[in-house]
Amino acid sequence: MSDDKLNWAKIVTKILKAELAKREINYPTLVIKLHEMQVNISVEDLRGRMSRGTFSAALFIQCLKAVGVTNLSLEESFFDSK
Repeated sequence: MSDDKLNWAKIVTKILKAELAKREINYPTLVIKLHEMQVNISVEDLRGRMSRGTFSAALFIQCLKAVGVTNLSLEESFFDSK
């Protein structure tokens, strides 16, 4: 993965992790919520995708929907290189 794609993947992962943390939702709970939406993914697969930042825009939106995100704020801290 190129540096540019890797950086954007990290940003997307930070955003999703922040939304999960705000709602105190862990990966197993997210997977249950995704299954309720007919999105079949295992906890292990989700963990791997999150650690690599290799999930589609569709899965990103499905995860946000599953945890009840209706508005998304793109905080400046998401774009820090750390």
